[in-house]
Amino acid sequence: MTIFSEKEITRLKEAASLLLEAEKTLPVLKTLAWDRSHADSFFASGETIPPTPTYSKIDTQVCDEQVSAARALIDGSSPVHNWLTRFADVTERTAEMLGAVGTADFYRHSKELYGSPSTPIADGKRTALDLALHLDEILSEFDGAAVQLDPSEKLTADDLKVALEQELPKYFGEHVPDVEVTDKVSAKAAAGSDYIKLRSDAMFSDLDVGQLLQHEALIHIATGFNGRAQPHFPILGESHAGNARTQEGLAVFSEFISGHLDPNRLKRLADRAIAIDMSAQGADFIELYRFFKEKDAHHNPIEAFESARRVVRGGLVNGGGPFTKDSVYLSGLVDVHHYLRTAIRAGDTKLIRLLFVGKVDLKDLEAMELLLSQNLITMPQLMPPWATDLRYTLSYLAYSTFLNGINAEKIAPQHKAWLSQ
Repeated sequence: MTIFSEKEITRLKEAASLLLEAEKTLPVLKTLAWDRSHADSFFASGETIPPTPTYSKIDTQVCDEQVSAARALIDGSSPVHNWLTRFADVTERTAEMLGAVGTADFYRHSKELYGSPSTPIADGKRTALDLALHLDEILSEFDGAAVQLDPSEKLTADDLKVALEQELPKYFGEHVPDVEVTDKVSAKAAAGSDYIKLRSDAMFSDLDVGQLLQHEALIHIATGFNGRAQPHFPILGESHAGNARTQEGLAVFSEFISGHLDPNRLKRLADRAIAIDMSAQGADFIELYRFFKEKDAHHNPIEAFESARRVVRGGLVNGGGPFTKDSVYLSGLVDVHHYLRTAIRAGDTKLIRLLFVGKVDLKDLEAMELLLSQNLITMPQLMPPWATDLRYTLSYLAYSTFLNGINAEKIAPQHKAWLSQ
């Protein structure tokens, strides 16, 4: 096993510090954000004139210099060196993507960073688009029932704020994130390093309480806190394109394993991946808007606009250049699910807790284990209940590993005869 000298540890920590500062100069989602006036104008036009967003240009000179200086310090061969090198690569590609906002090149850089719905996942044969189309087909069969089963959206943003403020202290203690109701966000809800923002005019259901708690608070905010609390490598608190797939997959898995991933939510994630592929094939904003409006069980125009915005932000409104980040929710879910089942086979719960030491990608876990073995990082302080009390999670994953070996296609004919009657 690699043993780092004090001199090498100092170099690695300095490189990580430089990369952290470089990454902080690249606010991806803030740069790609749209002002609410675009929605107002779109609806004022009778939903006929697509938005025309403009984006601020990012000066990447300081970022480039810091990455270059960090690379000079990452001179060695180990999982930790590989982790920091990947971070440097991602930071450079992110700078290139932000330098290409509003152009066709933006889509090319986005695919390199996040992949796309057609990027192979799991066994290298299937894709997130395959999963999205599968989910959309199956769950669409239940659309009528889903509307009946799904609670009507009857909580205001203020109601949801109260509900979250009752739940969050149970898990965060003195580190409770703020919950803010505002008209400054486009999405129904958005989270930062220590806050959750709720759109003031949005309506929510009781299911949204659990989803936001599990996804935003107990994964995104908690892993960020754990990472920033690392005494030697606070870089682990930083979100970036290189850990987005695992982080979003972990967040969706948290919804799923805790019983808060309802059919409409899962179908919405699938439809985003389908829409990204549609945009890549040339669909414009209005086509995407109509697609989401039709797919929404409640045909909500505001949420359809928001979903279409997510697909084209930073890229081309008129088609051919989507922002591909939303394809990572499904691909990441598959990745995380398979990793957790592998960890169960290995019989080591530490392999699960490593996911929470900060904002990591699955490819980073070998580096995390090495850092942990040399007391250069600590085990996480904040984790969701399903990861701290693993009884149900272990039972489910152990059962799941057995089911994975069963050929469902051979079993299906046993049931089809009477099911089709």
